Amino acid sequence: MKFSEKRLMGKTNLQVGRLGIASSYGAPAKAFEEAFEHGCNYFVWNTFIKGRSSQMREAIRNIVKAGKRDQLVIAMHSYGHNAFMNKYFMKRSLKQLGVDYIDIMLLGYYSWNPAKSVLDSAMKLKEKGLIRFIGMTGHNRKLFPELDKRNIFDVFHIRYNAVHRGAETDVFPHLQTAKRTGIVAYTATSWGQLLDQKRMPEGETTPTASDCYRFVLSNPAVDLCLTGSKTIEQMHENLKLLELGPMNEDELARMRRIGDFLYHKKK
Repeated sequence: MKFSEKRLMGKTNLQVGRLGIASSYGAPAKAFEEAFEHGCNYFVWNTFIKGRSSQMREAIRNIVKAGKRDQLVIAMHSYGHNAFMNKYFMKRSLKQLGVDYIDIMLLGYYSWNPAKSVLDSAMKLKEKGLIRFIGMTGHNRKLFPELDKRNIFDVFHIRYNAVHRGAETDVFPHLQTAKRTGIVAYTATSWGQLLDQKRMPEGETTPTASDCYRFVLSNPAVDLCLTGSKTIEQMHENLKLLELGPMNEDELARMRRIGDFLYHKKK
């Protein structure tokens, strides 16, 4: 099975491409629109700390004007950590994008239980139809199974790559299966470490970006993997992944060897 096939993202029942597109790396609007035409319909518009990408905003507006809003899944981070700020930035973003709703509001980054007021405000936005689903992102892996039991969150964004594989034991086996929360993996290249020849163990060739994405997507728990591109050429290179499929055991073992080397080298 190739990664060009869309997948249902957990209990959201959203049909998503296996590569999700992050906005904050500098790619032009045309790159985002080409990714969408190749089936990559999960767009993460972040972050107000650095300023939300005007290029992804342009791409989203163009896709919506073309009558394809229903094919696009817009996820947006909210770092307000309080009810007022979450509501303010959500309504502001709807106006900027020219849409009536955001598909997924991502509370981030949390290493603790979000305050009741934050969750209540998110639920109110959902009840009003301004957002469809509630997600969360963070680095405290053991928090995710705890939150999953509360049946509030529809999507989790989780760090997962060949270097940081803790989610394989701390998260994935402990999530509910009947009403499964959607899983989006980020930092597939471990912030570029896996692409750096100087960091490789002796005798190992450097993984490509596609290798990193394939490793992540080969885990059946992962619905999609985020990718970031600085240029349209990088986007074209990343999109080649869609013609590939899961790694075999030898390929997975190689990525784990490299990941283990880098993990222990950092200690």
